[in-house]
Amino acid sequence: MGHIVAIGGGDLRTLATELIDREIIRLTGRGQPHALFVPTASSDSVEYWETFNRAYGTNYGCTTDVLYLLGSTPDPRVVAEKIDRADIVYAGGGNALKMMRRWRRLGVDRLMRAAFERGAVLCGVSAGAICWFEQGHSDSMVLYHADPWSYIAVTGLGLIGGLACPHYNGHTDGVSRRRDFQAMLKRKRSRGLAIDNDCAVVFTAGGGFRVVTTKSNVGAYALAVHRGQVIERKLPESADALPIETLYGRPAGPP
Repeated sequence: MGHIVAIGGGDLRTLATELIDREIIRLTGRGQPHALFVPTASSDSVEYWETFNRAYGTNYGCTTDVLYLLGSTPDPRVVAEKIDRADIVYAGGGNALKMMRRWRRLGVDRLMRAAFERGAVLCGVSAGAICWFEQGHSDSMVLYHADPWSYIAVTGLGLIGGLACPHYNGHTDGVSRRRDFQAMLKRKRSRGLAIDNDCAVVFTAGGGFRVVTTKSNVGAYALAVHRGQVIERKLPESADALPIETLYGRPAGPP
């Protein structure tokens, strides 16, 4: 099994995520890992790819590549070869709903699961974080019709159990992520993992997790609904991985 790194939010342009990025690279166990950037959620943004390439290629010394999946249908052999070669698969932020629909249409979801099974590090920020979970709290609808819109739950790959929320200490168009995520959990009677900007949760191949932060006063939180109320628990930061069973208070592996 591979590792998963879910980043709540951060800016590669200023290397604000460097501590998290270095952890992603360390998890590969390679001196010069090959990092594949997948910008589907940002509509295959070339600028986003160039930013990633500067960070992981120029600054961190990885070999890098990009996987564009929109527009014309890509050659499935090329898609499979790129994912199979990657030590790191990094999914960029943006429109999670659009990304997951495209991945499923092209069979990329199956290739991502295969990469996880062979031991790759799967990671990403925002939409690129929630895609590894059962579901993710997403503001994708604001990109389709700005008024009115609402947050939605986007179905992910299910490699990690629960409903995940990035940007927990942020908002979209003034609508609080924290408040809406808690309301969504109540409706679904679900368990959730919330991740602030400048914070990541690392899920290790050995069946553990740990929280990594790049700023003070940020963190990650496990949430559960008890007697109609949402109970929020801040997860401890630890140099060593904690047992996955302690994340939600009960086993939180694949559903």
